[in-house]
Amino acid sequence: MNPADAMQAAQAPVADMTLLGLFLQAHFVVKLVMLGLLGASVWCWSIIVDKTLLFRRTKAEMDAFEDAFWSGRSLEELYRSFNDRPATGLAALFVAAMREWKRSFEGSGRQIQSLSQRIDKVLDVTIQREVERLDSRLLFLASIGSAGPYIGLFGTVWGIMTAFTSIAASKNTSLAVVAPGIAEALFATAIGLFAAIPAVLAYNKLQATVAKSQSRLEGFADEFSAILSRQIDERLSVAA
Repeated sequence: MNPADAMQAAQAPVADMTLLGLFLQAHFVVKLVMLGLLGASVWCWSIIVDKTLLFRRTKAEMDAFEDAFWSGRSLEELYRSFNDRPATGLAALFVAAMREWKRSFEGSGRQIQSLSQRIDKVLDVTIQREVERLDSRLLFLASIGSAGPYIGLFGTVWGIMTAFTSIAASKNTSLAVVAPGIAEALFATAIGLFAAIPAVLAYNKLQATVAKSQSRLEGFADEFSAILSRQIDERLSVAA
């Protein structure tokens, strides 16, 4: 460095290298990127916490329902106890199937011939609704997990362009001039990774939980459909 550059570097104001300082002195576009990523990160964590609590509550409700279902109580008694309150999970499958069962025996027309097929359709629709309830908003985690690093990289590229523009304007290539612009640019990348990494990890974990819950719902639906199918066959044989 020649004496003139050394004098300019000594006279240059000392940049604030704290995280808040890097944000405040960043370009307007880079600030928007940082704020957007921070907002997305907060929203991701709210989804993660909400879904974690929901899945724990759903698992506890499924365990409680299975204990009640296999306790030996009659189907009518179980239906009366679960029909009077909002049903989710396995209870929702049970209530939906029992409602279709009871509709088929109401009134003068006993529509029992295709009852088994109708119950299967009701169970399939209810499973789909339950899976959609569990899976809702998880797509946002996947989107942030895949797009977050690229959004942060956009802020990085813009910040580096601004830094080189400042270098060209000041005609000074000293580290004191270059470092703040590069630091704020890399800060945008760090925020992008901060938002993306937890989103990806949480999405994979929560999706695995959804798949496990769906498998449990489908297994119960098959078992309950078989129970009702045997009762339908018994009633048909008696009627014949």
